[in-house]
Amino acid sequence: MSVAAVFERTRAEGRAALVGYYPAGFPTFDESVTAIDTMIDAGCDIIEVGLPYSDPVMDGIAIQRAAATALAGGTRTREVLRLVEAVAGRGVPILVMTYWNPVEKYGVEAFARDFAAAGGAGLITPDLIPEEADEWLAASDEHDLDRVFLVAPSSTTERIAATVAATRGFVYAQSIMGITGERDHSPTAAPELVSRTRAATDLPIGVGLGVRNGEQAAEVAGYADAVIVGSAMVSCLLNDPDHGMERLRDLTAELAAAVTRRPIDA
Repeated sequence: MSVAAVFERTRAEGRAALVGYYPAGFPTFDESVTAIDTMIDAGCDIIEVGLPYSDPVMDGIAIQRAAATALAGGTRTREVLRLVEAVAGRGVPILVMTYWNPVEKYGVEAFARDFAAAGGAGLITPDLIPEEADEWLAASDEHDLDRVFLVAPSSTTERIAATVAATRGFVYAQSIMGITGERDHSPTAAPELVSRTRAATDLPIGVGLGVRNGEQAAEVAGYADAVIVGSAMVSCLLNDPDHGMERLRDLTAELAAAVTRRPIDA
């Protein structure tokens, strides 16, 4: 299933999509497969697989710790592609969220080819701007992959227009100026950012960074097309290795129920 098909379905159902992030190889390769299967079974509409990276600019402490564990366990780009292949084909699009350097090192065309062959649907690239993405734009066209670029509260009208023009799949609205992580309050800048972005595109808009529970997810689902949750998912296994999978299942189910509370005409 493509990302576009998911949003067609969720819009028809009058709700937001739930996008769950989980890093490849944390705490082990096999357990990351199980974690993603658990998230799909419990209600995630789209999965973001995190490519562990040693020098993140956007990841908060939970994802940094998980990535460090994955890297220490030997997870590299080829293992990420192997993971994508293992979890694809279940009716849920699999995207990879990655900093650009690993893709460039692997080879942009080779990565797009191998990622598409593994069943991947697209990339989310937080540190790549459209003006510097010509090679990726060509490769994603060649292999029919979505390319998700980010907008932020600091984005100008011109920057938003340039970003959505290059985006395919959905627009990732970064709800705060900062790093990922669970927060006590819903992001106050996100509704305005979504409104400004919606004025520039008909693409679905997902809001990420900071959501940790059903109440916050329902609030975001009231104005966005997708609710993106990462650190809270990772923390389930990070903070409670013995019962992390159960916690992950329960949290995902809570979030999936919450995004259905969205009013039909919101």
